[in-house]
Amino acid sequence: MMRAYVAQGRLNLALQQYERCRDALRRQLGLQPEPETRKLYDDLRARRMIPDAAFPAPGVSPSLQTRSQAAKRLDFSGQPISPPTHYVKSAGINIAYQVTGDGPIDLIYVPGWVSNLDLSWSSPRLAHVFQRLGSFCRLIRMDKRGTGLSDRNVGLPTMEERMEDVRAVLDEVGSKRTVLFGSSEGGPMCMLFAATYPERTAALVLNGAYASGRWSKDYPWARTSEQVEQDLAVVEREWGEPADMSNAAPSLMNDSFEREWFAAYLRNSASPADAIALWRWGTEIDIRDILPAIHVPTLIVQTTGDLWVKREEGRYLATHIEGARYIELAGRDHVIWGENSDRLVDEIQAFVTGALPAVPGKRLLVSVLSVEIGGPSSGAGTDLIDRHAEEIRGELLGAEGRRIRRTASGFVAVFQGPTRSIQCAIAIRQRLKQSGLDVRSAVHTGECEERGDDFTGIAIELSSRLLGHARPGEIIASRTVRDLVVGSGLMFEERGDTELAGLPGSLQLFSVGGPA
Repeated sequence: MMRAYVAQGRLNLALQQYERCRDALRRQLGLQPEPETRKLYDDLRARRMIPDAAFPAPGVSPSLQTRSQAAKRLDFSGQPISPPTHYVKSAGINIAYQVTGDGPIDLIYVPGWVSNLDLSWSSPRLAHVFQRLGSFCRLIRMDKRGTGLSDRNVGLPTMEERMEDVRAVLDEVGSKRTVLFGSSEGGPMCMLFAATYPERTAALVLNGAYASGRWSKDYPWARTSEQVEQDLAVVEREWGEPADMSNAAPSLMNDSFEREWFAAYLRNSASPADAIALWRWGTEIDIRDILPAIHVPTLIVQTTGDLWVKREEGRYLATHIEGARYIELAGRDHVIWGENSDRLVDEIQAFVTGALPAVPGKRLLVSVLSVEIGGPSSGAGTDLIDRHAEEIRGELLGAEGRRIRRTASGFVAVFQGPTRSIQCAIAIRQRLKQSGLDVRSAVHTGECEERGDDFTGIAIELSSRLLGHARPGEIIASRTVRDLVVGSGLMFEERGDTELAGLPGSLQLFSVGGPA
């Protein structure tokens, strides 16, 4: 049947026939196609993905048809090369997204560093990856704020803002439960989403992802600050050319078309200054503390010779995310359209098309704000809360916070992100200061269990205990919070380490902007 389609010049149908037979053999008999059939498939893929003078457009002289022109004629899965681009508002920012494929499972792909939705389809290799993903999923793709077709010049984002951008896109397309596929710097954002919104996360897929972007004694595989600055100098010097391709996709360096496309892709994804700022921002990410709060099915795929994210970083994720499945692929490419692209998609397809488990329980990642009004010995805390209840309630609503309990002289509230919790604490402090009141606050982000209208868990206890270290008018935050709000513009001062009874090790504390 494949040869019959080839004889008719219908390469797409020939490839689809192979993929259907391959999947049926694997599913029903646990077998692979014969080597001769696999070779035919590889040859056909090469013919389709590397158009040249041998496949000119009708009526066009082979000498006049460039490779890029041929690539633009390719029709993947019967859809236009560049599908319609749509927009959704997220906190006033326009986020661009595209939807392709009609599989029964929703999957959103969050790329690393910078991207451009339209230019992605100009690479036959990357388009092939999207076409394959769309064969078993409804594929949702987006350009993150500040990149590609989304609003530019919006300042450096926070992890929380970008996570909410993902949620806005999913809400817009009606995706209630989604597989999150994060590559490189897109991985940490997907991990944060999975921990924060487990009920909306069907599964988590990570490729070339990392937990921390900077070297430390307990994470020695990342780049040092000096190496980061050297990397950025190279990117700035090479901008306009295929900057960093020798590290991102070394197997494609001898492909002139891919080099030209990659250079154009980067130029259309961000300005030089924005690209460098976003690169530096990505190296400041540190989500190690939230990994134990991820409780969704997780697949981690890591290339053994990846020049950017070391295999030890993939293994670190696998050992710190409960029940994660870890797979290493031979090779050096960091990008998803490199030498292992088909193997990567094979693993994703096998992982997500299995029987997805039921919606996980109510364990989720939250930011906990503990507030004390008037000081611990004022004796009038409850009256003060009642007197200023409307003001406090208004600030909580504005930050999408939820008060879960009252204390003798304050209250505890939970938020879906640390930036909101800190901003709410600042707003409440400013409001009550006008009435001559001192407000002490503490913020920690960690895993909790939702029980009706209440939340329980170590994060609640930690926030309450950190409150004892806050001076009047001060907001205390844990290191976890500081690491998660990189790019928010919030300032932190070190307040030293503290040991809390019943907990191993010490906890590093920070003052948000110093005492008021």
